[in-house]
Amino acid sequence: MKTRTTPNAAKGFALACLTVFLAGTCHAQTYPSKPIAFIVPAAAGGPTDIAGRLAAQLLSEELKQPVVVDNKTGAGLTVGTTYIAKSKPDGYTIGIGGASSHGIPPGLYPNLTYNAEKDFEPISLLFTTPIVLVASPTLGIKTLRDLVAHAKANPGKVNYASGGNGTLSHLSGESLKLAAKIDLVHVPYKGSAPANTDLMGGQVQVMFQALPLAMPFISSGKLVAIGLAGPQRSSMMPQLPTLAESGLPGFEVREWFALFAPAGTPRDVVMRLNAAMLNGLKTPQGLQRFAAAGLVPTGSTPEEAAKVVSEERRAWAKIISEAGTKID
Repeated sequence: MKTRTTPNAAKGFALACLTVFLAGTCHAQTYPSKPIAFIVPAAAGGPTDIAGRLAAQLLSEELKQPVVVDNKTGAGLTVGTTYIAKSKPDGYTIGIGGASSHGIPPGLYPNLTYNAEKDFEPISLLFTTPIVLVASPTLGIKTLRDLVAHAKANPGKVNYASGGNGTLSHLSGESLKLAAKIDLVHVPYKGSAPANTDLMGGQVQVMFQALPLAMPFISSGKLVAIGLAGPQRSSMMPQLPTLAESGLPGFEVREWFALFAPAGTPRDVVMRLNAAMLNGLKTPQGLQRFAAAGLVPTGSTPEEAAKVVSEERRAWAKIISEAGTKID
C-alpha cells in the first residue's frame, strides 16, 4: 500500500531539514564560542607536554579563544587518552597523541580502554622530533658497539630507563634488545624527568630520549650520546651517527605528535581546527618556537593523520609480538 504524504507533513519535513542545515551552518560559523580543553596525557616537562603546550598556544592564537592545557597522567599515556576518547564530541575537548598513546598501547594492553583508530577523529599531524640513545657516563661507553659488547658480556645487568610502561622510550628499548640481540632490563619511571635524573646519577645506564631534551646534558657531559634512532642524522647534532649507520641496519624509531578529537566530532569542527592548526604551524612566530624546542612541524589532512596512526599501530604490534614484550 502506498503511503500518502500530506501537504502539512511535507512542509514539516522541509522545515526540519532547513533547521538542521541552518544549525550546522550556524555551528560552523560560531565555533568556538567558549574555551577549549586541551588534554595532554603525559607529565609536565616531557616531549609530549612541550609539544602539546605549543600546539595549544597556537590554536588559542588562531581561534581567538582560550585553549587550556590539562595534564591527565597515568598508565603510560592511556589515562589521558581515554579521557579524550570518552569526552563529548563537540570540539571543546581535544588533545595530543602520538606513538605512546595511539601506536604502541593497542598491541601492548589486552584490555585497552579505547580503540586508537575508531574512538578518535584525527585532526592533523603536528610535529616530529629526533630520538637519541643516551648513556650514563658511569657506564664508560661511547658507541653502540661498546654498548652491545658490554651488554653481551653482562647479560641482564644493564638497565634501561623509560618514562613509563608502554611509552615510546620503553618500546624503543625493547626494539633495541631485539635488533642487537642483547639482554637489557627495563626500569619504568613516572615521566622522563625522574628517569633522566637517575640516568645521570648512574642508577640506570641507558635510555632513549627526545634529542632536544637530552642536548643540554649531552653538551655538559652529564650524558653520552650513542646514536640517533631515526632514519637520518639531525641538524642539531650532525656529527652523531644513526644507530642504523652504527651497526643496526633498518633500525628506526620516530617520535610523532598529532591532534585528536573524540570520534563523532562534527566534520566542520574538525576542519576548523585543522585549518587553525595548519595556519599556526607555518607562522614565523610558530617556527621560531618549534626550532627552540627541537620540533619539526609537519601538518596534514585528517586522513593523512589517520593513515599514520594505522601504520604505526601495525608496526608496533609486530615489534611487541616479536619481542614478547609484557608490561612489568
